[in-house]
Amino acid sequence: MSKTLLWLDDIRNPNTENWLDYSPIENPFETIWVKNYNEFVDWIEQNGLPTAICFDHDLEPDIMNGDPMKPLECTIEYAKTGFDCAKWLVNYCIDNNKSLPKYNIQSANPVGGDNINGLLTNFNKQR
Repeated sequence: MSKTLLWLDDIRNPNTENWLDYSPIENPFETIWVKNYNEFVDWIEQNGLPTAICFDHDLEPDIMNGDPMKPLECTIEYAKTGFDCAKWLVNYCIDNNKSLPKYNIQSANPVGGDNINGLLTNFNKQR
């Protein structure tokens, strides 16, 4: 069985600048790069839980397929964060009776990273 790392980050390419040093699993593994909440949720819903996840907190907003005649602000969804992804992940694990994958956080936002870590740590303690 091959290992998969789901890399959530809108800016940092996991294959450059030693970003994969943040991986909580050892090579070899396949890296899947998702850049926003919708891609994160879609990937897990289609493929199941990865072996591990690396979280960024501050993500760019998802651009929705809206009416091209509307102003741009009408076609941009609220910018969901890595914390929103972590909350969704906890609910997914509860609903599907799954354990959390291994995880790490590469966010430059220390408060956001602490919030993600706190949520996931607390969930693991209650399991």
